[in-house]
Amino acid sequence: MPNETLEKIAKAPAQTLEKTWQTSAQVARAIGNQQPFKKAGQYWHTLGPGLTTGAADDDPSGIATYSQTGAKYGFNLLWLAAFTFPLMAVVQEMCARIGLVTGRGLAGNIKRHYAKWVLYSATALLFAANTFNIGADLGAMAKATQLLVPRADFVTLVFFFTIASLALQIFTTYGSYAKYLKWLALILLSYVLTAFFVKLDMASVLKFAIWPHLVLNREQLF
Repeated sequence: MPNETLEKIAKAPAQTLEKTWQTSAQVARAIGNQQPFKKAGQYWHTLGPGLTTGAADDDPSGIATYSQTGAKYGFNLLWLAAFTFPLMAVVQEMCARIGLVTGRGLAGNIKRHYAKWVLYSATALLFAANTFNIGADLGAMAKATQLLVPRADFVTLVFFFTIASLALQIFTTYGSYAKYLKWLALILLSYVLTAFFVKLDMASVLKFAIWPHLVLNREQLF
């Protein structure tokens, strides 16, 4: 391979990172020179897949878990939110930096730097985890619908949500689908609004948010 080609390949990650910084700086300057409402609109326009990915992580199966845990244990496990947040933030930051610097996804980097069995094992684990997660999401959506329409059949609802999800992903353009998903992410504000309508014992909230409370029994550990 010619030296010029090797040099271009070696410089590609640094050039990508530099262009990203330049683009971010241009967006920041453009937003900074506008009025508050225009700033908010410009900022919303620049939000990309990261917002949708973050919002999607708060999936139906997760919401079902939060609801069941809260109904059974109250605020006892609230301290875990502060404990796990730095861990999740670090993982997200690492993934973003790896992709930005290398120009490849996690699977591409594993394939390049590790043995094949590492890649195959990671892929198999991811496939299994995603399969169970999607199944739990579909079941949670069906159960949530039954709260509004009790007579609806559970199996029928699962098939409906499965076909609807696949149809949107296959037959809708990425630009249109991403735009709708970004607006749907605003539904997460319902968490904030709910806090103002539910009577909360703020003393208990602060206590359990700061002071770890864990009972070493099978149900709570699970």
